[in-house]
Amino acid sequence: MFTDVVDAPTDVIASRETAFVTDRNPPERISEAEHAVMEALWTRGTMTAAEVCDVVCESRGWSLATVKTLLSRLVQKGAIGAEPDGRRYLYSALIERADYVGGESRRLVDRLFGGRPASLFAHLAESEALTEDDLEEIEALLKEMRK
Repeated sequence: MFTDVVDAPTDVIASRETAFVTDRNPPERISEAEHAVMEALWTRGTMTAAEVCDVVCESRGWSLATVKTLLSRLVQKGAIGAEPDGRRYLYSALIERADYVGGESRRLVDRLFGGRPASLFAHLAESEALTEDDLEEIEALLKEMRK
């Protein structure tokens, strides 16, 4: 029988009270694999390692051990908290999805487009990555922002 205990030192167990995540001090970068775990937590809320595995393991070909490793890394990065619940831990996101997406978007624009969002849109337009629906949605957003 699997347990949900992650073999990690107690000093890496973050809680909602001890997590320190702000705009000026964002969590470390989250890998693609860690992002899949974060999406599960953002979508479904607090879960055990086994419950996270139920969501992501089959589609990714992962084992429970892989999920536990990813959860441990995310705790160390301050992205999630782990609260003891008997012989297992309950994991929950400490950063909001919107905050994470905002930070990653800013990093992308800064790194690839010199900090200029307009350059990103120009690139997407030139590479024909924007559909007519996308353009209409962007126009509506711009109109709303100018109000």
